[in-house]
Amino acid sequence: MAELILDPVIMTGHGWADYGLVDCGHGRKYERYGPYSFIRPEPQAMWTPRLEHWPADAEFVPGSDEDGGGRWAYGSRAVPQDGWPLAWHEAKFTAQCTPFRHLGFFPDMAPVWDWMGARLGGRNDASTLNLFGYTGVGTQALSQFGPVTHVDASKKSVSQARANAELAGIADRPVRWIVDDAGKFAAREVRRGKRYDGIILDPPKFGRGPEGEVWRLEEHLPGLLADCRQLLDADSQFLFLTVYAVRMSSLALIGLIDEIFRDLPGKLEHGDLAVQEDGADGRLLPTAIFARWSND
Repeated sequence: MAELILDPVIMTGHGWADYGLVDCGHGRKYERYGPYSFIRPEPQAMWTPRLEHWPADAEFVPGSDEDGGGRWAYGSRAVPQDGWPLAWHEAKFTAQCTPFRHLGFFPDMAPVWDWMGARLGGRNDASTLNLFGYTGVGTQALSQFGPVTHVDASKKSVSQARANAELAGIADRPVRWIVDDAGKFAAREVRRGKRYDGIILDPPKFGRGPEGEVWRLEEHLPGLLADCRQLLDADSQFLFLTVYAVRMSSLALIGLIDEIFRDLPGKLEHGDLAVQEDGADGRLLPTAIFARWSND
């Protein structure tokens, strides 16, 4: 039976050559993405910024609705509208100002990619599943350990993920690129009797599949996790779930995962993802909650 660990864990991401959290506060954050710098809304940064001025190349100005509307306001230096290349370890990908305030990848996921790699270290035959795979940086990180199935409902995101793999020079690795509703795909994999060594999923609080399927986190997550459980066994290594922008505690996530995964060996943990500001005394900015099962 998996051991339930109730004390929360903080998974902290630190800056690297192509990314850093420079400063944050007053509901915003100031980040560097390669040669460009950006200001974006961040409600959890409730403290005072440490820097007096944020000379950014662009700022995302939120709209009046709470569902992510808004626009980019650009400075005097041109930011390439078709994106620019960045790297994390051997992974390479294109950053770009999207209409959803993101820049084409989630840098706070870097410690998660490291954590998954530690679970699979030394292997080249591990079969993994990346649900809600977005632009595929996590898929690139997993692909060094064996075949990956990358699933996203957005044809545009999957196309960008494939382009990122080509940019990284790993287009020949065994990756299945699938445009599909995550829930429908997982259910089919269960019926097919499929098995995976690890699963990562990063579901939105609300979304639509390629055929208009509606996804609501609180309504559909339990069923999806139940299917994920059927795709794992006592020899599998991990499941990692991240959730953004919800009024929910990680205790809720781990309570659900404990109910579904407790019959497996290993341990169940939960907590926060955070990014540390650049500098030795950088503050921690929380970004998401997570729950995970691991079989070390």
